Amino acid sequence: MAFQSSLLAIESQQVIAMRLTKFALGGEDVQQEAELMVNEKMHSLMEAGHMMMAAVLGGKSDLGADKVMKHYRAKVSANVRRLSAA
Repeated sequence: MAFQSSLLAIESQQVIAMRLTKFALGGEDVQQEAELMVNEKMHSLMEAGHMMMAAVLGGKSDLGADKVMKHYRAKVSANVRRLSAA
């Protein structure tokens, strides 16, 4: 899990850098990107909470954190791809 955490940290920094650049340059879609960012964070947090709750209730709490880590990595990787294409 430490390796996955490291990858998440690196990929997250890429997304942050790309978004800050986008915000600094301005443009038509800056407001849309800001709204998407906030909505994604709220939605992902709720999904992560559900994953952890399901893991605990299913007696597999040890697997919950790994599942959440994979969830966040998938979301962040998708943002890297989307923002890189723009």
